[in-house]
Amino acid sequence: MENVDLKMRNVVFFDGVCHLCNGFVDAIISRDPNHRFLFAPLQGTTAEELLSPQERESLDTVIYYEAGKTYHRSAAVLKILSGLGGVYGVSRIGWIIPGFIRDILYKIVAKNRYSWFGKRDFCRLPTANERSYLLP
Repeated sequence: MENVDLKMRNVVFFDGVCHLCNGFVDAIISRDPNHRFLFAPLQGTTAEELLSPQERESLDTVIYYEAGKTYHRSAAVLKILSGLGGVYGVSRIGWIIPGFIRDILYKIVAKNRYSWFGKRDFCRLPTANERSYLLP
């Protein structure tokens, strides 16, 4: 995939060793029949290309990249869910809650995600069906 094309795609960056984060990726892939989203670990080369060094160091947040703009934490989750359409469009209601309030809950979960959900020893290896979704 050429760089120009990649910069125009919707990329979800996640902590590649976090079980919760990988579960979120699995859930989105299974609900994305139109292949709207691509996924890349924050520890990977795609993150190096599209994100700032500070963003790549923030392993405690999901980052959503959409046409050159990045969304973090709860804003990223809301953008991703609403992008799935259908019943997930209801997530747009979440925007009425101020971001700093939404992010309080997000940060609590992020801080405890390894102890609550576990951690992998290495980044996920894609299945054959996932290969077209996952970037390095």
